[in-house]
Amino acid sequence: MATEKEVTIYDIAKELDLSPATVSRALNGNELVKEKTRKKIADVAEKLGYRVNSFAKDIRTGKTKTLGVIVHELNSKFVTSVISGIEKVASLSGYDIIIGHSMESKFKERQNVANLFNKRVDGLLASLAFDTDNWNHYQPLINKNVPIVFYDRVFLDGPFTKITLDNFKAGYEATEHLIVQGCRRIMHVTADTSKNVYRDRLEGYKAALKKYGLPIEDDLIRVTRLNEESGVEEGTNILSMKNRPDGVFVANDFCAVVIMNQLIESGVRIPEDVAFVGFNNEAICNIIRPKLSSIIYSGQQMGEIAAKRLIDKLNGLIESEEEQHVVMQPTLVIRGSSMKKRH
Repeated sequence: MATEKEVTIYDIAKELDLSPATVSRALNGNELVKEKTRKKIADVAEKLGYRVNSFAKDIRTGKTKTLGVIVHELNSKFVTSVISGIEKVASLSGYDIIIGHSMESKFKERQNVANLFNKRVDGLLASLAFDTDNWNHYQPLINKNVPIVFYDRVFLDGPFTKITLDNFKAGYEATEHLIVQGCRRIMHVTADTSKNVYRDRLEGYKAALKKYGLPIEDDLIRVTRLNEESGVEEGTNILSMKNRPDGVFVANDFCAVVIMNQLIESGVRIPEDVAFVGFNNEAICNIIRPKLSSIIYSGQQMGEIAAKRLIDKLNGLIESEEEQHVVMQPTLVIRGSSMKKRH
């Protein structure tokens, strides 16, 4: 079957008896071409099936009008809301987005970065994978002056703009709430504390214990991968303890729910015996019974701020190498899983 010939500006010009130069200017939005003529050209272009030659245009301008976005996971309401915020701002500014999914793997993240670099994205937004420990793989973009904005999980060093949550405050408020509810032996289930998000939540947890005169016990600080397997392991660990915690602050909701389910199936009452607070306010918080208290912050807003900062860099409103750090504020949503004093 013969391949249909690609429609060109010359075909449109011939159809309308106009010069190719006029057609080209109209299709590029040049206001020197009358609006009536631009509309006529656009209608014929659509009828004939004309497609803009983006590749040729990219070569001429040196810009692709695309932004790369690297996410560490996709099965999260928070992450999808971040993408929504990025896409909203990007679209309003005339940019498309290309998403890379690291699947919590630094190897996959490196592949994502290389792929987006080869696609010549104009800028990059990224949240780090679970085990990413350096930014060497971002160096090719830095060398080409491609601006990078990190969000949520970030490098604290390096010449980057960062959009983060006040994770210290979040950890402090979650722990303080459990203390106010009467908990005196509080476990914190976290992940690799070389990551800013987990380190700061841990420091907030410790600060709350210290303020209220409670001991910081190493056996109550559990570093895990915060996945289903970790939840089962931590649930088993709690059940085996002679002196069980009466409160648990978990650094994500999914792992918290897995632990809760295991305890409930073993006859532990929540929150009477053990109170729980999670993190991210995922939909699962309202499915589990009792409903899970959790820290909430706006992924949509984080995505919008990150994209706006990146596009401002691309437009020269912010120096590309200028480092900025935007810190968003958390809110604790209190539900049945932590309300010991109500019982």
